[in-house]
Amino acid sequence: MISVEFKGVTKEYHGQPVLKGVDFAVESGTFSVIFGAPGCGKSVILRLLTGLEKPTAGQVLMRGGDVSNMSPGERNIGYVPQMFALYPHYKVYDNIAYPLRLIGVPEKDVDRAVQQAADRLRITPLLKKSPDQLSGGEKQRVALARGIVKQTDIYVLDDPLTGLDFKLREQLFDDLRQMQKALQATFVYTTSDPLETLMLAEDVFVVDAGQVIEMGPAEEVYAEPQQARTMELLGFPVANLFPGQLQAREGKLWCTTKLFEFPVQMLPAAPPVAGSQEVSVAVRAQDVRLDPEEANGLLTLKAQVTLKEDLGGEMVVHLSANDTPLVAVVRQDEIHRLTADAVTIGVAPSAVVLYAGDTGQRLGQGAE
Repeated sequence: MISVEFKGVTKEYHGQPVLKGVDFAVESGTFSVIFGAPGCGKSVILRLLTGLEKPTAGQVLMRGGDVSNMSPGERNIGYVPQMFALYPHYKVYDNIAYPLRLIGVPEKDVDRAVQQAADRLRITPLLKKSPDQLSGGEKQRVALARGIVKQTDIYVLDDPLTGLDFKLREQLFDDLRQMQKALQATFVYTTSDPLETLMLAEDVFVVDAGQVIEMGPAEEVYAEPQQARTMELLGFPVANLFPGQLQAREGKLWCTTKLFEFPVQMLPAAPPVAGSQEVSVAVRAQDVRLDPEEANGLLTLKAQVTLKEDLGGEMVVHLSANDTPLVAVVRQDEIHRLTADAVTIGVAPSAVVLYAGDTGQRLGQGAE
């Protein structure tokens, strides 16, 4: 069953399109993430979902019905904003209770719902405190409790963990996942953080320049991105992207770059290559090996180390090879190999992905 759906949704401001014919559908009971870089249009999608804005064209549907012209109150959704937005003159209890009192819920039902939301987020001891007595993490838990206190089947969360330190965000990731399962509800969550997306999402909708360019189970979208922009955005560190030339030669397809040359295995649906074709070549940082013990079958070349970023369990290494910047991720147990500024890098051909230079569509990968 579809819980939330956009059909050909366009949104314009002063005649300028911000969303351009957006189509996507969110399955009921899933934790879905709308992901994209700042300014891509995901916040506009969220405003259309919550009813704060109306589409210029197209339909916004919930539970199978058109809600495009309904007010926020008529849509029966829970909403967690990006900022805490707690009322400073209310106690925590009253902040959480406010959405229910606003729609006239009987006080005994309000109390039961507030206690239940507070229990889920482990903030019951805070109910008698004022917002100015809370830490940032506690305020965020209160905001989450206020967002889920309304009993419904759809909750919309606008990048609610932004600005919190990573350890606290990790704790709240677990809370959010457990809440979604306990409520058996649809969660639609927006973020520009790739790690947050991969840690939370069952399904991901990648937004770029006002369009949903890719969607599907998060693991599949990450493992085999069909668009170069998705490969670039969804991962940490960002993937290595550099230009190449694809051409037929000696009965095979070959890709030539400033780094290496390799045979190509095209996707069955990829268009035939006539002459020479410009492509974008992508390699994830995790697939770049430094000073590999066995170079058999790898694409190898010399590179200079320009910067090292120690992340504790691993190290991000910035490199330069043939005037091309590269990034590699080295595990802690392999860091001992970085004994000099000059290293050999190796990449398995199958880890090199090709995208069309004009459309960004996935074409194939390096052949073993």
